Amino acid sequence: MTKSGIALLYNEETNNTYDVCLKLTKEVLTIQKLDVVCTRGSESHVNHRTVVLRRQAAGGLGLSIKGGAEHSVPVVISKIFKDQVADQTGMLFVGDAVLQVGALVHHLFVHLLRTAGDEVTITVRYLREVPSFLKLPLGSPGPSTDHSSRVSSPLFDSGVHLNGNGNNTAPSPPSPSANEPKYEKRWLDAVCLPLLMARVSRYKTGTDKLRSNCFEVFALDGASTNILQFCTAAESTDWLQAISTNINDLTQENVSSFLYITDLIGSYCESLLKKNDMTSFKFLALRGPYFYIFRTPPISAADWGQAETTYNLYEVLFKVHKLWMAEDCWLQARLYLGLEHSPEQQDNESLCFSILVGHGQSHTFRVELATDLAIWEKSFQRAVFLEVQRIRSKSYMCSSQGNVLCFTIDFELGFTCSEGTSKTILWRYKFSQLKGSSDDGKTRVKLLFKNAESNQIEMKELEFANLTAVLHCIHSFIAAKVASMDPLFMCSQTFPGNHMNS
Repeated sequence: MTKSGIALLYNEETNNTYDVCLKLTKEVLTIQKLDVVCTRGSESHVNHRTVVLRRQAAGGLGLSIKGGAEHSVPVVISKIFKDQVADQTGMLFVGDAVLQVGALVHHLFVHLLRTAGDEVTITVRYLREVPSFLKLPLGSPGPSTDHSSRVSSPLFDSGVHLNGNGNNTAPSPPSPSANEPKYEKRWLDAVCLPLLMARVSRYKTGTDKLRSNCFEVFALDGASTNILQFCTAAESTDWLQAISTNINDLTQENVSSFLYITDLIGSYCESLLKKNDMTSFKFLALRGPYFYIFRTPPISAADWGQAETTYNLYEVLFKVHKLWMAEDCWLQARLYLGLEHSPEQQDNESLCFSILVGHGQSHTFRVELATDLAIWEKSFQRAVFLEVQRIRSKSYMCSSQGNVLCFTIDFELGFTCSEGTSKTILWRYKFSQLKGSSDDGKTRVKLLFKNAESNQIEMKELEFANLTAVLHCIHSFIAAKVASMDPLFMCSQTFPGNHMNS
């Protein structure tokens, strides 16, 4: 997806926002800032311009200013009036800061320009990061030329029209010589952020505080865009979705290329640590029979052996936190598709999922978009289904009344319990015969089966060393069995080798 548009860049150090142009391609997010460049002449290397303004009989200097040293901001040209002196020079632009050896106070500078002679020489430099309130927003209409009713203030335009009113038009100057420098205002690349293995965050770093209509993009090497701000939630979500899509597509293509596999999902998620409410980013991946948690993304095939944690898919449980979802089913659908924003998404439960790995043990993660959450849920279901289809059965050693037994979960046969040594089958039930279960949360479980002949409930009590893994495995096999009989699920899948994106 390619995309371009205007945004604001917030600098936390200076607490200022700047106009920027965003350009999104498949592999790179580029941030451009406005600058004045010399397109003709020998001054292309000079970052300042000295301009001579010759006062005309009709009209003034034809510019307005904002700012001043008394407010710790530079004096900046905030408007240039068309066809008047400043405009005719072709060397002055909105956003130019007036350079001065000493501090320049606003009202003194205005007085200086008003009382100067017929020729005024000023030196300016374009501020690429001039605070937005000192210049007009891009595309906004210019201020009124009537300044008679406005008190001079560094936060308002001070028009400088010394002779006549602002509506008069000065005579056109002679055409510039071909040797004279020519300047233009252009968008120049300031930051080029590679999207491979990048991540996006709407939250303030290390907290659960959600920024309004803002997010940051972080490259693999830690470089950041700083905070990108947008006028509306819809615009912010649109850009966030576009950038996330390109990141995920690029990540999937890169990882799949060196692993020679096509059934893979991997992306950054924010890990929530409940002990101290701290967060950290983890790279999560579903690949073959395993769920991986990485501190940093796997760049090469060898990196897959460096995972922080690895789990068998059929022995963990995926749980979506849907507490923030509204009761209205239509609103739920729009929220899930990222078309609406719920005020309830401000809490810690918003857009989160957990991986349950043991009794009282889990990993909780937060994603940036409702679509990401939906894709993770569907991808996890699919990955578990594929893994159950692959292994077909799984056996665990257990005990009952002091006897060592083997408990087998089989996709076709259901549940089978046999003696540990002789393998003699003691009992067998289909999945549909399981009517309930209870466990002590430690090692023992009671399984309630309905006898197909007597219709009586029969209880089987077993003890496992890894009870939680067994219960999750039972859940995975039953879910896969149910899914295999669901025509909608089966028709929506392509087996094998469906390329999946997060």
